[in-house]
Amino acid sequence: MKLSYSYVVILLCFFSVLGAHGFGRFSFPVLLEDMRASLGVGYSSMGVVEFGSFLGYLVMAASSGFLASRVGHRAVMGISGLLMGLSMILTAWVRSVPQLLALRLLTGLGNGGLYLLAITLPSVWLPAKVRGVGTGVVSAGIGMGFTLSGLLLPVILAGQGWRAAWLYMGVALIYIALADFILVRNPPNPGRARRGMLSLVNSRILWVIGLVYMAYGLSYIIYLTYLFSYLITGLGLSRIEAGGLYSMIGVLSILSGILWGYLSDRIGRVKAMSLAYSSLATSYALVGLLTGVTPSVASALIFALSAWSIPTIAIVTAGEAVDVELRAAAGSFVTLFFGIGQAIGTPLGGYIIDVAGFQTSFTAAALIAVSGAAAAHLIKTPRNAASR
Repeated sequence: MKLSYSYVVILLCFFSVLGAHGFGRFSFPVLLEDMRASLGVGYSSMGVVEFGSFLGYLVMAASSGFLASRVGHRAVMGISGLLMGLSMILTAWVRSVPQLLALRLLTGLGNGGLYLLAITLPSVWLPAKVRGVGTGVVSAGIGMGFTLSGLLLPVILAGQGWRAAWLYMGVALIYIALADFILVRNPPNPGRARRGMLSLVNSRILWVIGLVYMAYGLSYIIYLTYLFSYLITGLGLSRIEAGGLYSMIGVLSILSGILWGYLSDRIGRVKAMSLAYSSLATSYALVGLLTGVTPSVASALIFALSAWSIPTIAIVTAGEAVDVELRAAAGSFVTLFFGIGQAIGTPLGGYIIDVAGFQTSFTAAALIAVSGAAAAHLIKTPRNAASR
């Protein structure tokens, strides 16, 4: 493989992740209030709508790797991007909650397919010595999308409204999908990948990686979903002040995947994963155990620098546990556990808040992250992982 195509892979996957997560997922909280008021519904209805997006993501994230082994990465990434783009464009014309739920489900399906394959593709094409940092660069698209959603969408909301925002983001996804259709190359030996699928289900190491990854899905979603509300209702910050802290998280998190991917290339996947979980646990504990603006700022800073660490390392570790043609499917397998944890984490955190308050919920997230740090040491990577 020529080095030049390595850069093409990184660039394609970076923008695919930016569109999938930055526009497909992190845009919704920014647009939620205006959409809710326009449609005349309550928060519970909007919660059901976004659960549809999570459900779609979970279904496709669990199956996209297996689909890619049959029809190729190019087709699945391109179709997933088109599905996202078209469903987001149609969202600009919704008039009811059932319509919005159906379209968010479709957006979630596209999100799962596009994100999962984009984040795993560097493991297929890059050599082991830069695999972690390469995947980290791709995961920086999450932070960039997070930042762009926070900076650009309020401007569009003020001038043109939420319907225009969905239209613009949908068009952007169409362009990303077309680029994937044209430039993505399918990994070699798809036939061997199809024959090796059963080995993934029987792989102990993939089950362990998946369960460890689940702790991230459980804990980070509690923190990220409820921090904004805590800053406003718990600490009395204005929406502008809380939004500024969120923007800081987005900007700094762009570096997190790169930093932790590079570290995992140097000290090993397991050690880096355990350290990343410890960093995240510290972030959650600061707002769980201490009250005030200063601990919250420190918590946000630590979280931002560790935000996308676990997805980067977990996907690379899963890919190195199998042969090259099975890496996307291995990433899909372990991401299923992450998706389950994420789906459980949001209602679990909300229930704990209703019963015992915000800080107890954040403390629970910290304890889950600590368990992830400990469980990471149960991952036994193959001795020949670096040569795969």
